Amino acid sequence: MTDNDFAVRASGLVKRYPDKVAVDGVDLDIHRGEVFALLGPNGAGKTTTTEILEGYRRRDAGEVSVLGTDPQHGDRRWRSRLGIVAQSSRDEAEASVAELIHHYAGYYPNPRDPDEVIASVGLEEKRKTRTRKLSGGQRRRLDVALGVIGNPELLFLDEPTTGFDPEARRQFWGLIEALRTGGTTILLTTHYLDEAEHLADRVGVIAGGKMIELGTPETLGGRGARVARVRWLDADGAHEIRTDNPTAEVARLMTRFDGEIPELSIHRPSLEDIYLDLIGINAAATELETGVSA
Repeated sequence: MTDNDFAVRASGLVKRYPDKVAVDGVDLDIHRGEVFALLGPNGAGKTTTTEILEGYRRRDAGEVSVLGTDPQHGDRRWRSRLGIVAQSSRDEAEASVAELIHHYAGYYPNPRDPDEVIASVGLEEKRKTRTRKLSGGQRRRLDVALGVIGNPELLFLDEPTTGFDPEARRQFWGLIEALRTGGTTILLTTHYLDEAEHLADRVGVIAGGKMIELGTPETLGGRGARVARVRWLDADGAHEIRTDNPTAEVARLMTRFDGEIPELSIHRPSLEDIYLDLIGINAAATELETGVSA
């Protein structure tokens, strides 16, 4: 692959503060057109890493290229190719939804259609409503609309569905899938593991400022090779067996029960299980190295 195949390339990324190293040698490549989810506990370095890539925070060491440009030297034209949905909302309380989105569209050389964007985030019924009268979830949808109005090549989404109800989250997922189909590269940070599993082509787990694992949602942390738990019920009560070959175990149980197996269930580790294992291992390693509990 060439550099043109990547929207983001970072090598040996470091950011230090007087009391801590927030980002400690992070390497990260994001392919053009993929959705990449960056996961990690609070204080792990996710936001600092993202802000460096966006050009809002200077790094102390390492090499970074975002859409072929060092973010520390990105100009206005380069910024117009990015979309950013930060954790905090913009403060334009008196403007209506439609006024605000049409206004922001004027900042970009090739914006999306404002009315289509309003519809895509589910705010058609609120288009004339002033921002200060929106609910928290509705305001978050507006943040997303302002992030995508410029038709970005690369979209940064920092906890985008915080405050969304389940239906709104599903609608948002549809928007992200449509953007990916259209060729937009997306860097997503989220605490919702089901969101990462549903949307992301690849996942990175960062903890203690280090990238501790990279992979697809299906293979992260050896997930595909983890043992399964087969559960069933009989006259003696509930039973569970851990096995690398659940199909063979089910076949054995079918013979024993002559077909129907009472309360049969098969469980493989979820992405959340793997994630918690990974950050737990990292926290234990940090405590061992420093003598301080994470």
